[in-house]
Amino acid sequence: MKSIAVIGGGITGVTTAYALAQRGFAVTLFEKNRYAAMETSFANGGQLSASNAEVWTHWSTILKGLKWMLKSDAPLLVNPKPSWHKISWFAEFIANIPHYQRNTVETARMAVAAREHLFAWAQAEGVDFDLKKEGILHIYRDKKGFDHAGHVSKLLAQGGLPRRAVTSAEMKAIEPTLAGTYYGGYFTESDSTGDIHKFTNGLAAAIERLGVTVRYEQSVTALQADDTSATVVVDGTSGPEVHTFDGVVVCAGVESRRFAAQLGDRVNIYPVKGYSITVNLLDAQSQAAAPHVSLLDDETKLVTSRLGVDRFRVAGTAEFNGYNKDIRADRIRPLVEWVHQCFPGVSTRQVLPWAGLRPMMPNMMPRVGRGQTANVFYNTGHGHLGWTLSAVTADMVANVVKDAMPGRASLAVPDRGFSRQPA
Repeated sequence: MKSIAVIGGGITGVTTAYALAQRGFAVTLFEKNRYAAMETSFANGGQLSASNAEVWTHWSTILKGLKWMLKSDAPLLVNPKPSWHKISWFAEFIANIPHYQRNTVETARMAVAAREHLFAWAQAEGVDFDLKKEGILHIYRDKKGFDHAGHVSKLLAQGGLPRRAVTSAEMKAIEPTLAGTYYGGYFTESDSTGDIHKFTNGLAAAIERLGVTVRYEQSVTALQADDTSATVVVDGTSGPEVHTFDGVVVCAGVESRRFAAQLGDRVNIYPVKGYSITVNLLDAQSQAAAPHVSLLDDETKLVTSRLGVDRFRVAGTAEFNGYNKDIRADRIRPLVEWVHQCFPGVSTRQVLPWAGLRPMMPNMMPRVGRGQTANVFYNTGHGHLGWTLSAVTADMVANVVKDAMPGRASLAVPDRGFSRQPA
């Protein structure tokens, strides 16, 4: 049985370990935190949103970034301090603008395929993660935004995702608690929401039941590979500890760039900070005033999800500020004010702020597949759709590993009902 190390215990690492275990590999997962999903997979917007598959490689993104550069509460904020990493990333971002349509269609296609895997895995393993299949409503305050959404809908349709335009009156019927005046919206019935942290931890428990060795509180300092073996060096209590495997899959989020460099590969991920608030719905009035249908406000770039009876998640914004994880009050304030404006009946007396670093590639597509060395693989760089895409990219990279690692033992665990073919 071939042994595979998976680096990272977030949503991509845990789903990758699950898909590899299903194919009969001896898997060891390394995670620096005490638990799974403690960083970018901790408190995201909660959306499983194929309807948010539009990539950012569009000239309008550049123009907005320049316009908002000196506005601290802007939805998109770029720290003007230069660095070679940031400059090279934006240069590649601009170079990928001609591929905007193709990459949007492909992202939608992957997002639709991911649902089959994720829902099947959750059902097979009994994972409860506050799943709500109520759809996602995109809201627009003006004709310009609504018309652009119409063009995006055509691309999503090419990727296999239908969504329909709705009037302002239909929007209020879909989500009666929504306050304000809107030009119109687009509604995707097939999208859903849930708690990524609960899902990842539920699946993390499942992989241990399937025989995966999970090494928490193991800070990986170095990776090496030579086509036949891969070594993982971690900080041990009495010095460095070296573990040897047949192969390695890097699923380390924003740290993937550093690990890739050690392995001789270039994975130009930039950490794009996003913020969220979790509003605790402490009373019956707030619970009744909070939405059940998930929203995406394209003007403010905010998304919402209802997590059970007593939690309301609002997340969004993009901040290009290096590896900084500080939770800034001036970035949290617009999220709270948005709740006041759109859902005035919701009390914000108890709000939990959070910030995480999205691992973004310049082309806005995840890096899935082999490295230069035969036994090195990547599943990383998912950006703003990490949870939405995680199940299908895990399935894809597990198939790549299976094809690249001859001599694998026969399947050691029962199939749990997902496709073995790449999406």
